[in-house]
Amino acid sequence: MSETDLHASHDAVTKRLKRASGHLQNVITMLTDDRPCLDVAQQLHAVERAIAAAKKQLIHDHIDHCLDHAVGEPAKSTRQALSEFKAITKYL
Repeated sequence: MSETDLHASHDAVTKRLKRASGHLQNVITMLTDDRPCLDVAQQLHAVERAIAAAKKQLIHDHIDHCLDHAVGEPAKSTRQALSEFKAITKYL
């Protein structure tokens, strides 16, 4: 398995982060332009969610590909443990 197979989501994560970066630049402009705090807070919340989604996607990709690759064809109990681990990552 090649490195690109292991990290198939990196392009998608990069796109998410670039989009979040653009939104963050807009927030900075909003602050400079004295836009209402409610509008700025709403956009900051969107930036946070975009970054969190990128992090979650990266972690899930790692679990799905890197950990599975490391353990080989996992037994049912290992698959269950990986599935539970993946589910709990939503609380990160």
